Amino acid sequence: MIIVGERLNSSRKEIYNAIENRDAAFIRNEAVAQANAGADYLDVNTGLFASKEAEQMAWLIDIVQDATPLPICIDSPNPEVIRHVLPMVEKTPMLNSITLEKKRFETLIPLVIDRSCKVIGLCQNDAKAAHTSLEKTTMASELIAEMKKAGVPEDHIYLDPLVFPLATDTNSAKATFHAVREIHETFPHLHLICGLTNVSYGLPKRKLINRSFLTVAIVMGLDAAIVDPLDKKLMAALKAGVLLNGRDPYARGYIEAYRNGLFEHF
Repeated sequence: MIIVGERLNSSRKEIYNAIENRDAAFIRNEAVAQANAGADYLDVNTGLFASKEAEQMAWLIDIVQDATPLPICIDSPNPEVIRHVLPMVEKTPMLNSITLEKKRFETLIPLVIDRSCKVIGLCQNDAKAAHTSLEKTTMASELIAEMKKAGVPEDHIYLDPLVFPLATDTNSAKATFHAVREIHETFPHLHLICGLTNVSYGLPKRKLINRSFLTVAIVMGLDAAIVDPLDKKLMAALKAGVLLNGRDPYARGYIEAYRNGLFEHF
C-alpha cells in the first residue's frame, strides 16, 4: 500500500502559518514525522497562497527535501505552479493532478513525460466531475487511454475516481467502491488512489467514517491513499484492509504493525 502523507498542506492553519512565517523547523518536524510513520511520498500544497503559491511552494519543497529523502507529491490546482517548481525537485516526483480538462491535460502531460513522473489522474473533465459509478469508470477509461497514448506507462498512473461528501451525496462511497473494483479489474497494472477527507465532510466522528471507507476501498482494489500517517487508528485500518484483501502474505505486515505498537490504542 502506497501512502502519500497529506499533512504539508496550506489548508491546515498551522502549516499555512509555518509557511507564511518561514518556520523551517516546524516544516522539517512535520516531514520527518510523516516519514517515520510510514509515508512513501510527501504531498506539498500551498494553494491557499494564491498569487504567491509558486514562491511558497518552492520554499516548502526546499525545506522538505532537506529534511527527508522521501520523494515529493507536487499538489497544485495551477499547472503553471507545477511547471515552475518541477525543475527544483530532486527525486522523480508524483504530480497531483491531471484531468481530462483540455488545458490542464495539455500543460501537464509534457512534464509527466519529460520527468517520467508518477501522476494522479482525477475523473473530471471540462464539463463536470464524475459522481456515478458509470461516470467514474467512463472518465477513467478515457483519461487512461489519453495518458497511455501520450506515452505514460500504466504503472505510473494513480487513478482517483473521486469521492464526495456523504452528507450531500449518499451514494458517493458506494459508487466509488464499484468504480475502484471495475477499474482495477480492467487495468490491473495501474494504481488506484483516493483522498479520504471528502467522504466525511460535514458529519460527526469523521475519522470513523474515513477509516471505514478506507478499509472497504482497499478490499475493492485501492492500493494507494492520501492520508495522515500520524493517525494511528487510520493506519491500523489500512493494515487490516491490506490483510483482508489478501495482499499481506501470512499476515506478516499486520503482525509487524501489532508488534510495533500500532494497535495499542484499540
